[in-house]
Amino acid sequence: MGGKISPSEMSEPDRNGDDGAAEELLRRALLDASAAAAVSLAVDGLPVSESVTVVFHGRRDLGTIQTYVAHGHRGAGDTIAARELLRVPCDLDLGDAEDRDEAAQLYLEQATALRDALIGADTVLGVWREPLEALAEGDVAVERSVMLRTPLPAHRLLPVALVAPERQLVVAPVCGARTLAEGKPPLGIACAQQDLARIYPLPDDPERCLAEFAELAAEHARELAAQLERQEASVERFLELSGEDQSPPSQLL
Repeated sequence: MGGKISPSEMSEPDRNGDDGAAEELLRRALLDASAAAAVSLAVDGLPVSESVTVVFHGRRDLGTIQTYVAHGHRGAGDTIAARELLRVPCDLDLGDAEDRDEAAQLYLEQATALRDALIGADTVLGVWREPLEALAEGDVAVERSVMLRTPLPAHRLLPVALVAPERQLVVAPVCGARTLAEGKPPLGIACAQQDLARIYPLPDDPERCLAEFAELAAEHARELAAQLERQEASVERFLELSGEDQSPPSQLL
């Protein structure tokens, strides 16, 4: 499960795609290629994602070397549209390099740290799949997408997630924001429903985590039901105040 680091050309994305910051970034890079550079790192053999490609993209006027991850193995000259790029806030930092050789060494160390993080997180996600299937009592889908309908409590690390539709539950790798000069980023597995989310450390037992999250979800559902019942009772009492046999609220003051 190694990664190959090679320069790659970044072609202009499909204009019908999202008109977001990533697309603008790539468009501007084409206008002044001498002020921008992009390097790709392909990571193959992943248990869940199968293959991903990391794109490090830097511009002089931005002052950062930003990190993106796309699904699939992309080679030199392949086109990657903006909607296929997941922004991962773990950027390269080569500022301590005194010369080109030191920069190359720092790049190798930092790219390797990110590759190891991707491999580790995807491997752990694969371990979660069987316990999630047992909890969901049904099929669990692998969603390889940059966009998720369920919000997560932290930044995504990979454009992949396990989804249990019957429980409306999403499980995905997440990370903390930091430069790769600080080493491998903090990682976790997020469990999320529409209005409830928790992050668990990678080494945690998936069965225990899912059981805990199920209990939290059940408690949250009970609290929500009680809140709705109270709100309905409040409205009912208010309507009773406005009934035909009672004085309206404005006359009670």
